[in-house]
Amino acid sequence: MSDVDQGPAPGGSNRTVREIWDQKAAYWDERFGEGNDFHRTVVEPAADRLLGIREGERVLDVACGNGAYSRHLAALGARVLAVDFSASFLELARRRTTEQAEQADRIEYRLVDAADLDALLALGHHAFDAVVANMALMDMADIEPLARAITQLLTPSGRLVFTVLHPCFNSLGTAITAALEDHDGELVVRKGVSVERYLRVPPGRGCGMPGEPVPHYYFQRPLCQLLGVFFRAGLVLDGLEEPAFSGEGRPLNWDGLSQIPPVLAARLRPASLTG
Repeated sequence: MSDVDQGPAPGGSNRTVREIWDQKAAYWDERFGEGNDFHRTVVEPAADRLLGIREGERVLDVACGNGAYSRHLAALGARVLAVDFSASFLELARRRTTEQAEQADRIEYRLVDAADLDALLALGHHAFDAVVANMALMDMADIEPLARAITQLLTPSGRLVFTVLHPCFNSLGTAITAALEDHDGELVVRKGVSVERYLRVPPGRGCGMPGEPVPHYYFQRPLCQLLGVFFRAGLVLDGLEEPAFSGEGRPLNWDGLSQIPPVLAARLRPASLTG
């Protein structure tokens, strides 16, 4: 990450975060489209494997953005309720979905703040076979309301799948590095990641996409906090992936690293299923 402005989000942080995403929704939609290389190569395949979508399943897509993954789920046969707290993003999502008639009748978009427990519960009691949150939890100041709602939203045999920037390797406390070394007379570029902070990375702003009009806030949590909030809500972990690139890309970019995953993908289920 770059362009970091460290420090806590100002008072009313959820409102501030929403205003930032409304401001740059059009920029992201134009450049992300139906999924950029990072999404298609690393995020989407891992989420797909953990979800294992079956025809006709009902899926809640939390923080859907421009709806790219919602449309992908619909193409896999799911019926999708896609929610986001950004009205600007939802307008763009509906516009793109209208242009894809084969998916349009399988997706409903709705303005919902995932930090609002009551709004989440109003979506339906045990109404969803799966809940997915793709690359969203680290952008949310408070994930406890979502965690508390999950067991009420899922069917008894349902599952939650989320993807996030990997807390260990891809945060405001890390940096991609490259060093030129002499290895037996041959100059070799060694690529890696430098970790300065992990347990306590304060909220701060970072660049999510090059050239974007304004950086957004990241609320990064170590694994014990990230998973712990869902464990306390009655979920258990039963699937985990750490996808990475092939390593054939640029030295100071994630596509140039093959041994360090930029993303963590997890699947959780109600604890009652494993009791």
